[in-house]
Amino acid sequence: MHLTLCESTTMSEAGVTEPPREVGFLESPCVTADSAASLDDGIVDTANESSEEESAGEREEETGAHDAATSSTKTTEVPAEQSSNTQAVSAQRPDSLSVPPAEPRLWTTQRDGEVKLRMEESGLAAEPALTVNQMFVSTVERYSEYTALRWKEGDQQKSLKYKDYYQTCRTAAKSFLKLGLERYHGVGILGFNSVEWFVADIGAILAGGFAVGIYTTNSPEACQYVAENSKANIIVVENHKQLQKILQIEDKLPHLKAIVQYKDELKEKRPNLYTWAEFLELGRDEPDAPLDAIIASQKPNQCCSLIYTSGTTGQPKGVMLSHDNLTWTAYSTGKHVNLTAASQAQEVVVSYLPLSHIAAQMVDIWITMKIGGVTYFAQPDALKGSLVDTLKEARPTAFMGVPRVWEKMQEKMKAVGAKSSTVRRKVAAWAKDVGLRTNLSKLNQNSAPGSAPVSYHIAKKLVFKKVRKALGLDRCTKCYTGAAPITKDTLEFFLSLNIPLCELYGMSESSGPHTISRHDAFRLTSCGIELPGCKTKLHNKDEEGNGEICFWGRHIFMGYLNMPDKTEEALDVEGWLHSGDLGKQDENGFLFITGRIKELIITAGGENIPPVPIEDAVKEAVPLISNAMLIGDKRKFLSMLLTIKCQVNPDTGDPQDELTPEAVELCRQLGSKATRVSEIAGGRDPAVNAAIQEGIKRVNEKSTSNAQRIQKWVILDRDFSVGGGELGPTMKLKRPVVVKMYKEQIDNFYKDVASPATPDNPLPPK
Repeated sequence: MHLTLCESTTMSEAGVTEPPREVGFLESPCVTADSAASLDDGIVDTANESSEEESAGEREEETGAHDAATSSTKTTEVPAEQSSNTQAVSAQRPDSLSVPPAEPRLWTTQRDGEVKLRMEESGLAAEPALTVNQMFVSTVERYSEYTALRWKEGDQQKSLKYKDYYQTCRTAAKSFLKLGLERYHGVGILGFNSVEWFVADIGAILAGGFAVGIYTTNSPEACQYVAENSKANIIVVENHKQLQKILQIEDKLPHLKAIVQYKDELKEKRPNLYTWAEFLELGRDEPDAPLDAIIASQKPNQCCSLIYTSGTTGQPKGVMLSHDNLTWTAYSTGKHVNLTAASQAQEVVVSYLPLSHIAAQMVDIWITMKIGGVTYFAQPDALKGSLVDTLKEARPTAFMGVPRVWEKMQEKMKAVGAKSSTVRRKVAAWAKDVGLRTNLSKLNQNSAPGSAPVSYHIAKKLVFKKVRKALGLDRCTKCYTGAAPITKDTLEFFLSLNIPLCELYGMSESSGPHTISRHDAFRLTSCGIELPGCKTKLHNKDEEGNGEICFWGRHIFMGYLNMPDKTEEALDVEGWLHSGDLGKQDENGFLFITGRIKELIITAGGENIPPVPIEDAVKEAVPLISNAMLIGDKRKFLSMLLTIKCQVNPDTGDPQDELTPEAVELCRQLGSKATRVSEIAGGRDPAVNAAIQEGIKRVNEKSTSNAQRIQKWVILDRDFSVGGGELGPTMKLKRPVVVKMYKEQIDNFYKDVASPATPDNPLPPK
């Protein structure tokens, strides 16, 4: 199949296709709210996904990392004639709809382009395609008086019903048009999760623009790139701090027409700068006809949202998501994880993860909208300590946490447990042992459905229910983890407390989820099975069954905005999305992630080594360790950077010198009196050093070859963090940044210096 750039079309049908073979068009006429309602029958909503991509925020720090392939794609060789044809189309095509119509293809990089939908003849992939407006109207018609959004202002609880939510989004859309929003131009949104964030996002889409989330951690320069690339006409900011970033670069943004600040009072009046109230007032009395005409012209196979990926391999890429990408993925995910439609009982989710990331957007906005659920907004300091308070207030029925959130909960519970009486500690240890054995037996199908020993029911009453209540998860029947790898230790910890964490896996380029675990389809350390209507294949499998994970389905993105070369690297000639991740499937279709092609360490001796399993094994062997990063690409042997568990500044999120209570207790058990990282870093504490060396020795003994043994290591002076640049917004390790930041320590590994093979031979600190 020959791929070229997709030309825009004035056809009334959205093109559709089935996997690899060529097919004709399957008509998808404009779907009314009534006909769309059939998509909700029997649905039970979902709440999560994950993506491999991270913030465009620190792209300037990461330039120079591997520039051959994208961070979640596989390079595909493009025939010379195809490449030249693509360039010809790019050169001739104006940025408008005045070009003669052509048949849509599977991908496009043009902002006004259309794609052939990957519909099938039966199953969920055959469901009618919807625009965002059609899905929203269908929900409003069913659940008009139901609460859609809830939040807290001071001590007061506020809420918004679905009918008012939709009307506010329409008002925002008219305000955007009044301010001069052009078709297929961006509305940048820079701020923490809020009602205004949702309304700006949906309002931009209804008005015919692109919703463009910008990470709050972005520098002014990173904001400029996103705004420029998306041709943003309006930027919506949270507060004065975020406003200052845009004011620094506004002269470099030729498409920018207005800025809206949605929190706090304006500290200065400027032309084309509006408060949220002033912004909404602009569109309140505007006629409906112009907006209705734009909405009527929208098609499911057109772009409506841009998700900007990490800049670890060059400039961030604008992932183009269509109306159908969002609405169909929300529908399929809801069916897969069996969340309840509002007519039965409203699901509740808590919004706190960055909305510029597809995982949070899909859960908090689209899936919850699809089933008429409630989204409860957390406070901006959620990840600095207030999240549990919000969970207790909202009592969600489904909750997604990135691995670091679950790890922090685990550390906090261990610290509290360490201070308990001897009797309480023994009861908790007994209950956890019962919980883990019972749940593992269920997972391995060694017990009859619904059966559990008496001890389990006692443990549930004495411990499990109390733990759930303390975490605000007493109503939560589905807990998810995604966006980064999670350790087996953390999975087993929560499983022992009768809180199975269902892993999910996906990418920005797959509109979020591709596979999700469920309680009735669960394997420890597996990311679950694919969504209904989606397909998985493993490319270039080795003798152990590991291959590159490839996706197919209606959740696959349209293309990277204005980047045909990167799009051709991501999508092969048959239209499969190449993830860049390595994985294998068991006989029941459960997917296990085994590594990442780009993260594979290829030693000087030519051995391929996936770093994550070794890093996780070290953290499990030495609970004192917070982060571990394996080094060894093109080197003669493996080495490792280590950090110690420390307290975090609740205001800034920066790591402190003080150890966590759990770490202090672990040190005591080792015979160390250390209370600070600075007393341990660089091998300063012989007792801790010996314990780490012993742990690494145990890990090395289990290695499959000498090349996979860790020969040198060093404890760094501070833990990794988002603010420090080592971690992305979803707490995913940014390896190229770490390599650059700690170049001196890494170089020391490979000089003629003593290896810390014994406690007396540590590497010197920086």
